[in-house]
Order: sequence, then C-alpha cells, then structure tokens
Amino acid sequence: MGRESTGRRDRTRFRRRSILKAASASTAGAVAVTGCLGRGRSPGRVVMTAAQDVAGIMHSEGDDPSIQQALWDAGLDEDIRVEIQTVVSDSASRMQTTQSALQAGRAPPDIHMMDSGWTVPFILREQTVNLTERFSEDVLGSVNDNYLEAILETARHPQNGDLHALPLFPDLGFTLYREDLIEDAGYDTSGWGTDPPRWEEFANAVRDARDGADLNYGFTTQAAAYEGLSCCTFNEVMTSWGGAYYGGTDNLFTAGDRPVTVDDQRVIDSIRMMRSFIEGEEENTLDGYPQIAPSAIVQWTEQQSLSPFSAGDAVSNRNWSYAIAETGTEEAFGENLGVMTRPYAVSREEAEYADVGGTAAALGGWNLAVSPFSDRQEEALQVLEAFATEDVMLTVFELGGFLPPNLDLVAEVSPDDVGPVARYADVVQAASENAIPRPATDLWPEQSALIYQEVNAAYRGAKAPAAAMSDLANELEQSEAEVQTNGN
Repeated sequence: MGRESTGRRDRTRFRRRSILKAASASTAGAVAVTGCLGRGRSPGRVVMTAAQDVAGIMHSEGDDPSIQQALWDAGLDEDIRVEIQTVVSDSASRMQTTQSALQAGRAPPDIHMMDSGWTVPFILREQTVNLTERFSEDVLGSVNDNYLEAILETARHPQNGDLHALPLFPDLGFTLYREDLIEDAGYDTSGWGTDPPRWEEFANAVRDARDGADLNYGFTTQAAAYEGLSCCTFNEVMTSWGGAYYGGTDNLFTAGDRPVTVDDQRVIDSIRMMRSFIEGEEENTLDGYPQIAPSAIVQWTEQQSLSPFSAGDAVSNRNWSYAIAETGTEEAFGENLGVMTRPYAVSREEAEYADVGGTAAALGGWNLAVSPFSDRQEEALQVLEAFATEDVMLTVFELGGFLPPNLDLVAEVSPDDVGPVARYADVVQAASENAIPRPATDLWPEQSALIYQEVNAAYRGAKAPAAAMSDLANELEQSEAEVQTNGN
C-alpha cells in the first residue's frame, strides 16, 4: 500500500530516545484543561485532546526535540501553539468525553484525537470538519496517495469517501517473542517474521522454550473484557482461524444488511484453542494445543500483559508497536527480540470468507478531527496539515514509538535514528498487508461490548464457547435488525 519509496533522505538530525525517556519528557506545555482555556485563552492557542503518551512528547525544554517544534519546523505559523487537554488512555472513556463535548457543541477542544474504531460515528453525526473541502490540494493528494489505506478508511465518510480526520498514527498487532529462547529449544525461527508458523507449531515452541528456560510464562496477551479484546486480540485469533464477525471483510463498514457469522465452527474453535492455552486439556479445549498462557490474561490489558515479557519472565507477548520500541533496545532484548504477525490455523485458501484466514494483524491507531464548533478552525487545519509532513511523522515515530501513517517511511530510516521498530520494517509491511480492521460502523461501540463480554466469558470457562457464540449471534442479529427497522 502507498507509493514506492522515493529514496532515503538525511535523517541524522533525529536522535534516538527510548519510549520511556520520551514519556518522561517535560510536560510543562501539556496542560490539563479544566476550563481555563475557554474564552480567555491567548491568540494562537489550539487545544487538542490526547492521552499522556502523546502529551509527554508534545513539548520539551531546551533543545530536546518535541512534536511542537517539529510542527513549527514543518512550516506551522510560530504564533500557533498546540495546547494538550489531557484525557485518560482508556478508549471507551475517551469516546464518552468526546461525545459529551461534541453533543454540547463545546469548544475547545479544537482538535479531537479519536480512536480509529469510533471515528466514523462522529463523521456520520456531522460532528467533524470535512477535510476534503478544507485541506490544500497538495496535502490532500499526499495523504490519499501515501497513507496506509486501511487507516484512511477509518477516517473517511463511509458513503461519499470524503476525508474527515487525519490519521496521526496507525497501529498494528504484533507477536513478540524471544528468538534466542525458541532457537535454544530446537526450533528454526528464521522465516517467522514475514511467514509466521501455524498456531500448533508456535504453541509447542513456546511451551518448550518456557520449560527449557524455566520461566513462569509462555505466552501473554490481552483478554480482559474491554475494547481491546473485541477490536483486536480476538479479532486476530478469529481471523487466523478463518472466522469473521460478519462473513468477511466486505461487510465491515456497513451495518444492517449483513450476515452474522460468529457462531461458525471456526470461530468456536478459535476460542477452544485459547481455552487450551489457558487451561490445557480441559473441557472445551482442542487437542494438540498445550497450556502456555496464564489464567490471569482474562484480566489483562496491554501493559499488564507486556510486563512479564519485558521483565524476561515470558517467551512471547502479543502487543503493539510501542512494545517493540520498549523491548527491542540494546538495554532490553536487542536483536534477540523476534517480531511477527499472528500465527494461523487456516490459510486464506482454506477459509470460507473473503480476506480472512492466514496471518493477521489487528488495525488500531488514532485520528485527528477538527471540531465544527471551534472558532479556531483555520489554525487547527494548519496544525493538521503540518502533522501530514514526513518530518513530523518521523518525530512522532522517534519520540513515541508510534508508526507513521505513511509506512514507507519505516523502511527509509535507520534504527539508530528512530529506534528498534525500524529494524522490523519488513514485518511492519507484512502486518499492513494483513491488517484486519474492526467493524467500525456507528453500531460498533454497542456491538463491541456484546462481543467482549461473551468472548471473555468463554475464555474464563464461565460459558461453553458454542453457547457463548450462539448467544452473541442472537444479540448481534438483534442489533443489526434494529438498523433495518429504523431505516438507517
């Protein structure tokens, strides 16, 4: 996806910093807004929502690089300064905060940082500025030509294709593993990066590596009852088994008239595999899949699942690009860190539905949308156009470990400049080619909760996988029928 690389440029001015140092950078300019930036705010202040991971790298002291300085260097008027309204990192809570502000017609914030999974509902409610109508032709053309198409789809109006938000960074799901430990256990991982093994081989390799190294954990992942389960980790596992929420990727962005397929056998088997990973040979598991995951994963989100792995007490962890930035440094695992997309059980050729089966990487990420209620739309649009420049994307990549929306840039830079994620450019490209979005319709926030509750119950053993998916199918069918009844 995107254009061919136009060649390398001199990036030596970027100095590599670990994500931990970046996160602890001075946040003197990243003010938590509690009403003080309303009518009385100074000219040129543009308020943008962001969690602490972005707030911490927006501003800096002295000569340290920052996103704000990169925006100015990219041509943003130096009278325009981005003020951060810090919000919680939890996506569902952020959606509610965004919804409250936009439903009330409240501004600032002038720019809302929106999860790629729930940008479309705000677009459909006409609560975002149409960037296709407001961006310069050069910037709009560059975005449409060079950004990862999968993340652009989450920022466009689903009916007319107009761009209503600018992707700040996409994210992709990766399986991190200790290449040294798995090799020591007698397995050849040389091709895993872009050609992952089948789940059965992976699980046995992780078990043997765990036992050989005498570690407490084999595989850690996120399986708590939250958005990350439905959008991402279960979505990946289900897809890798040839299953789908709505009969393949053709039905992800239009609700109402689509089949519900979560009660198919391959979806059920994907849950039975996860039950095997948690419980071993117990009820509702699958033969051939050893116990490799702690039962605590049913309560874990991203950082909780990463901690045992980064501490050297687990063989493998499923996570996002920031985890590569954290664990791939020389101070951590260095080149002993292996990275791939998901293992798989059913190839694409064996799958019944379109574009499922084979390896998969969940699509995550965040978009920037300008509020239609802002009285500083022109300044906010200038900020977004500056974010669309390559040097700003690379600054965000260097300081935060967040992938640039133009993924060609990952292959153009050196790990010495932007950190260890660049070492896995071929894996990043493979992940983008196998990205699986969540069904990002206006029904998704409601349907996501239905999904993660039932899947978590099945993972925990509170429900049999077949019963949980039968109940979920009925709930989703009812949700879809309401759209048809209401004529939406």
